[in-house]
Amino acid sequence: MTDLYDDERLDYLLADETMKIIQSPTAFAFSLDAVLLAHFSSIPKKRGKILDLCTGNGVIPLLLSKRTSAEIIGVEIQQRIFQMAQRNVTLNDLSHQLRMIHGDLKEMQTTLDQSSFDMVTVNPPYFKTPSAAEHNQNEYLTIARHELYCSLEDVVKACKLYVRPGGKVAMVHRPGRLVDIIEQFRKYRIEPKRIQFVYPKQGKEANMLLVEGIRDGKADVKILPPFYIYEHDGSYTKQAEEVIYG
Repeated sequence: MTDLYDDERLDYLLADETMKIIQSPTAFAFSLDAVLLAHFSSIPKKRGKILDLCTGNGVIPLLLSKRTSAEIIGVEIQQRIFQMAQRNVTLNDLSHQLRMIHGDLKEMQTTLDQSSFDMVTVNPPYFKTPSAAEHNQNEYLTIARHELYCSLEDVVKACKLYVRPGGKVAMVHRPGRLVDIIEQFRKYRIEPKRIQFVYPKQGKEANMLLVEGIRDGKADVKILPPFYIYEHDGSYTKQAEEVIYG
């Protein structure tokens, strides 16, 4: 029996109902951006090490574990959400492959081996937050969505610190931050290699951005075909169904 606290609930992570995930509407519940990043990332299939920063309740490591037997470590700064991630690992009997760490990605140098990961994934806070008036009233959501505890530069710097030379970094973000992301990637010697824009439906502006780079890579970026979530009738597109439902 899994212990649930406060307003937590137990959901199926995937359509095949082989994995479950503890979620909370007030603390953390994963959204489509995490699912798309897990699908987009070029992860090692057999061996190697993967690091997921800003891991939340561990959704990306859980999803990646379906695609690889590599070791996966997640880092989460918020204590309550980290505990959810830990319980999600136990719930799905993945302690042999997944490990969650409670900590600040800016201060993990003594905990994680530098330049040692084959892939670093991250779903970081999206929004710059000039004033407290713009914060969400929910502290958990404010920390997850706004650059309160880490800036985009902090995130990219951490990615560079832990990914090995030739290793990959994959991020999901908002299209409006594309120029910032490329600037920071290049500042920390992560060369953008694959970019994909995600659209709600045809005829709408992109509302998500997936980008993958290689540490110390050569300049050569590919813009992948657009990814559409919905058909005009509101149903999922075939490509979205394949990602969401496997």
